[in-house]
Formats: sequence, C-alpha cells, structure tokens
Amino acid sequence: MENNKNPKSSQEESKCPHHEKQDEGVTIAEGNDNTSANGSSAGKCPVMHGGNTSVNASVMSWWPNALNLDILHQHDSKTNPLGQDFDYQNELKKLDVEALKKDMHALMTDSQEWWPADWGHYGGLFIRMSWHSAGSYRISDGRGGGGAGNLRFAPLNSWPDNVSLDKARRLLWPIKKKYGNKVSWADLIILAGTIAYESMGLKTYGFSFGREDIWHPEKDTYWGAEKEWLAPSDERYDNVENPSTMENPLAAVQMGLIYVNPEGVNGKQDPLKTAAHIRETFARMAMNDEETAALTAGGHTVGKTHGNGDASILGPAPEAADVEEQGMGWHNPTKSGKGRYAVTSGLEGAWTTHPTKFDNGFFEMLFNHEWEPRQSPAGAWQWEPVSIKEEDKPVDVEDPSIRLNPMMTDADMAMKVDPIYREICLKFMNDHEYFSETFARAWFKLTHRDMGPKVRYFGPDVPEEDLIWQDPVPAGKADYDVAAVKDKIAESGLSIAEMVVTAWDSARTYRDSDKRGGANGARIRLAPQKDWEGNEPERLAHVLSVLEPIAAEFGISIADTIVLAGNLGVEQASKAAGFDITVPFSPGRGDATDEMTDADSFAPLEPLADGYRNYSKKDYVVSSEELMLDRTQLMGLTAPEMTVLVGGMRMLGTNYGNTKHGVFTDNVGALTNDFFVNLTDMGNTWKPKEQGLYDICDRNTGEVKWTATRMDLVFGSNSILRSYTEVYAQDDSKDKFVNDFVKAWTKVMDADRFDLK
Repeated sequence: MENNKNPKSSQEESKCPHHEKQDEGVTIAEGNDNTSANGSSAGKCPVMHGGNTSVNASVMSWWPNALNLDILHQHDSKTNPLGQDFDYQNELKKLDVEALKKDMHALMTDSQEWWPADWGHYGGLFIRMSWHSAGSYRISDGRGGGGAGNLRFAPLNSWPDNVSLDKARRLLWPIKKKYGNKVSWADLIILAGTIAYESMGLKTYGFSFGREDIWHPEKDTYWGAEKEWLAPSDERYDNVENPSTMENPLAAVQMGLIYVNPEGVNGKQDPLKTAAHIRETFARMAMNDEETAALTAGGHTVGKTHGNGDASILGPAPEAADVEEQGMGWHNPTKSGKGRYAVTSGLEGAWTTHPTKFDNGFFEMLFNHEWEPRQSPAGAWQWEPVSIKEEDKPVDVEDPSIRLNPMMTDADMAMKVDPIYREICLKFMNDHEYFSETFARAWFKLTHRDMGPKVRYFGPDVPEEDLIWQDPVPAGKADYDVAAVKDKIAESGLSIAEMVVTAWDSARTYRDSDKRGGANGARIRLAPQKDWEGNEPERLAHVLSVLEPIAAEFGISIADTIVLAGNLGVEQASKAAGFDITVPFSPGRGDATDEMTDADSFAPLEPLADGYRNYSKKDYVVSSEELMLDRTQLMGLTAPEMTVLVGGMRMLGTNYGNTKHGVFTDNVGALTNDFFVNLTDMGNTWKPKEQGLYDICDRNTGEVKWTATRMDLVFGSNSILRSYTEVYAQDDSKDKFVNDFVKAWTKVMDADRFDLK
C-alpha cells in the first residue's frame, strides 16, 4: 500500500479553442449576450461546451439551493452498454476460473517495457490497486469500496493517492479483453491483488466473484467539502488533535487520500499522533486494532514507494489529461519516468530486504533498526535506518547489483511507538504463521466488506466459514400456509399503522451501498436496533409481543411474520380505498441471533432521519429533504418510487410519534391519493410556522386544515418532484397510485432477498 501526498492533480478543464483566439478581427468572448457589436452571432461558440454535463451544471448553478435529485439517478440504465437483459451471475457461470487465475499468475511476472515491473514482479502495484479500490469503503454509509469498479471513474481514478494505478488497470486490459463480460472490472481489480499475494507466497483466505460494474461516476458520493486536493486535515475535523471529531461520514484524513498522510498528520512527522489517526480511520472502515496492524504490515511487506524525481512536474491526472494520453495521466518527464524513476507518493524506497516475498521482513526491519527522518529525492519526509548492513538493504528495481536504503512511513513508525500496535506487531513478528493467517483474513475482509451477505458470493474459492461481518442469517422455512398466517395476524388486533410501520422499520435499514441491513434476519428485535429512537421501542415491543407467538405457532421466522403483517396492512388499506390488492410475498426469511450480530457495526445503520415517516432525530445542518434523498439512494429507490411511498405512508398514518404532519386526508388508513390531491389543491395556502413546520390553510377562510414539514412540501415545490406529484393527483391515477405503491413497497421488503435474485 502506497499513500500518495505530493504529486499535483490538475483538474483544470481545457478551454474551447474558439474562446482562445481572435478570428478576422472579431473578439470571441463568453457571456450572456451571444451577438457581436454588429448584430451578428459570430462570437458564439458553435458547440455545446463540455456536453450536457457542463451545460446543465451551469444552468442549475443559477439556483444553488434547489434540491438536486441526481443522487437518485447515479446509475441510470442508459449508461450501461450491456443492456437491461445482461445478467452478470449467468455470465460468471461461464467463466473458467482456473484459466483466469493461471493467466493472472503469469501476468505478475510478465514485465512490459512501457511500464516495467519493479524487480520483474507487478505484485506491489496490483496489491496497491486492489487496496485502494477496496479501501475507500466506510462503514458510516457503506459507500466507497471495490464492489462496483468505481476506481475506473472520477474522482477516484484521479485522486492524488491513486497515482500510477491507471497503469495497473491498463496492464489488466489484455486479460479483461480475453474474458470479456464473464468477469467484471470490479472483480478483476480485486482479484489482481489477491493473486499477487499468492504469487508472493501468502496462503490467501479465499476470494469471491460477484461484483457488478457501474458505468458512470458516483459523482454524488460525499468525499469532503475541501476545494483542493490534500488540503490540511484541519478542514474535516473539529479538532485535529482529537481524531474522533472527523466529519461524518468521512474516513480518510484528507481529500484525495485513502487512509492517512504517510508523512504524518498534516505532513508533520509524529508517529504517536499518526497512530491515533490510523486507529480512527481504520475503525471507520470496519477494522479493529489487530486487523489494522496486520493490514499495515502485510501491505508493506511487499512492494515499494516511488519518489525518485520531482513530483511537481507530473502532468495532469487522467480525468484532466489531453486525448493523446488515452485515459492515463500523471505523465512523468523525469528521465524514463518509470522503473527507478517513477514518482507516485513522493516517498522513495522499499520496506523490506526482499520486496517480492511475503515474509517477516517488515517486522525485522522495523524493530531491528533505529530510524531517523530524511527526505526523499522528491522532497517527501520519510524514515530511514540510522545504520544498516549492506546485505539487509533491498536492491534497485532495475539493477540488482545496487542496494538502496529501505524506508518507513510515519504510519509504519506508528506500529512501533504506539503501545497497542507495538504489542500486536511483536506477536506477529514472533509467529509468522499467526501473522499470515490474520493478515489473510483481514485482506479478505478488506476486499469483500462491501459485497454484503455470503449468498452474493460466487466461485470455487469462497470460504465455507460464516463470518460475523457478513451479517449471517440462517435460512428460514418457506413451505407454509401463508394465508393462514395472514388470517391469524388479522385477528390479532394490530392496527394498519402498527403493522406497516414495524415492517417498514425492519426493512428500511437496507443499504444498497454495501448490501447490509434489511428485513431478513429480523434484527429489529435485537440490540442495537430494538432501542433506536426512530424505531419507537415501546410501540415496537408491543407489536413484537403480538407477532412472535404467531411465528412460533406456525414454526416460521419472525422476519417473515413482520413483513407479512406489513403486507396485510397495505392490503387492508388498499381495500379501504376501494382496491382489492394482494401484495406479493416471498417466504423464506430467517431469524438472526445476537451471536450472529456485530452490534457495534450495526450502529451506523441507525436512521437519523426518515422522510418516509416524517422523522428526524434532531435538527441537522443538512436539510431534512436532503436527508430523505440520502436514505432513498441508500435503499436503492428512484425518485418516483420515493414519491409514491411517501404519499402512501402519510395516508396510512405511519408518522413517527403519530404526528399529523403531511397527513392530508380525513380518511387515515385508506391507501388513497389524497396526499397528492390536497397538496396540489390551489384552494389552499402554505404558511411557515415554526421549527420547520408549516400550516396549510383554506385560501378563503384562512382556517388551518393540515400541518406539514419540509419533507411534505418539497413534493409540491421541487419542479421534478411536483411533476410526479401531479401524475398521482390526477383523477385517473387512483389505481396507478395503489399499484405503484405496492410495487415500491415490495421492492423495499425484498431488497435484501439476494436468494431471489
């Protein structure tokens, strides 16, 4: 793993050539007036600038406070060249895994002249590529990670920390070309690092295929508010001396880094302070101290850093480079610009004597030498041994007759000076087998953490062991009389709202970002979920006390029973609105136990706001409607699905605390389109009240008819959402509204049923 700090990453867009010259005495200028002084339009550039992306950004910049729905359309099907019928799981069944692995092993030592392998082995480069693909994952919102191949797109493809990974991906191209759609880029990028470790002597823990590629940048993922790469860490901390004050949901210490600054906090060497930041950063990536120490040591047991040149003269990053670079960037004009003259992090040197072998060399080098700060040829601060035997030095990547000093980053030195990390590393040093096994498991976790449950795994190397971070759920009974269970629930006395709310709260934890949460497992009845404020613990306990005996009577899971009750509530509400609807139901969910649940890792799944239930735990800097969009995107829902679900949930009386905000009806409990009808009724006026609340009044009498929150009124104020609202408010849309609600509801209930997909 090589963190990059120094190379610049240009993001300047090239100006249109029309705007850089004068033609026949007429000055070509940008502005709102497209005509020249003589009335002609000669001054207007004849092409759309930057395509629609640039134009649209410019148009919407006039209204910076407008709600941006783009996050809900990140991966529109129109961007996918494989078509809607493409099924990656079916393609994987055609993959000759052993042949692919054989080709990958051969690639490790097939050095190419255009980008030669250090010491004739690409292992270090491929490991760094896999690591930096997976390492962007953060547990707070499940975003990032290597599960979608997003390293191919901006901003990740052009992060300062990812210098030279464009070369790694290009080295993989012949293999991707050969195997085509039978293996995704996402899988191939992660597999490369795993095969690299095998090639260097590590017995890996396993590997799973199953990561499906995206085809468009995840541009709406929040990576920080900084306006420049590698801005000082202070910008994302309340107090940089206290790492826990880092802004959520972020995990890396600076914009453009995967983990921590290799030169120290804000580039100042202080291993003990760096250790505290490492601990916080890796915890936010779901790693404990032992896993963190193992990953740090295992990542630096092989490969080297690159800083033998002037980092400031590197060319622009891939996303800003000109067409002749063909998708690659950071052109290095220093001598050959590659091999021994490559510049990546700015630090220079290998960590161990034998950088192409997975051995104990990292610990022996770290603990058997004294270290002092020195500058690399690129001017970056690193640690080098005060004295070292010539035979203990690593050889030059091009000439084995030359030996060079090893180096350590500030993060490496943290493993030596922090008492907890030191104890762990000394244990590793004295037991290489234990270290290898711990690292192999941590590497597997790092590269699979965002894949979700094990049912999504594919291939001959999937480990049999169920790991707690995979959120295991046992299979549930699927062969039973569903109608009889529904009849029993109907006789229980539970209200429509109680049934619907409990099913919703159980399912809404699902995050499509890392495939965690959802109704399967019924973890809503376990810690920490049973105590979450948003789940209304008293109401939840009452509903569970009614449903659990029913589940026991029929020998089925409480997870199925909760969802079935929610479906029954929707059916009863539909009938009250005049529609006889059966909500689709797929039995077979299981019930997780406390022993199967990592309570700490589930804490970040707590909904701090849920627009669907008009709930917010407290006032946040971010608007309530933006929080609603965030939850919608995590649940994998579209803007129309969000619209119909919110409107329907209001009619079912499912608001948190049974508030009446947004309940624009006199017929609560009936699945009518009244929310949309009354929101668009021009016989009303809308008046601000207090604390984000509004009164909806009769335009003639001034009488308050209903109250609302911003999450209600945004469906009438935002032009896009209003267009959906008007569809559902139409007289001919009553049945469409019910049918669309049922489809969206079923999608939420089944979001985590990967066994059905």
